Amino acid sequence: MISIWFFIGIALAVNGGLILAAGVFQLLSPPITPAVALFKLHANVWWGALLLAIGLIYCFRFAPKR
Repeated sequence: MISIWFFIGIALAVNGGLILAAGVFQLLSPPITPAVALFKLHANVWWGALLLAIGLIYCFRFAPKR
């Protein structure tokens, strides 16, 4: 039986990877006039990395045993 936490880990890792990739893209080519007030903090990079890390931890911790 596969734990639901394994699938939650996959979902977190995928979403975190996408958010992190978008944040890195914005770091490399910043918009001319950022619409976000605290754009310089790059929250999408931090949150994307955090979600990716938590998702990978869940995937390894709750991976189905062979």
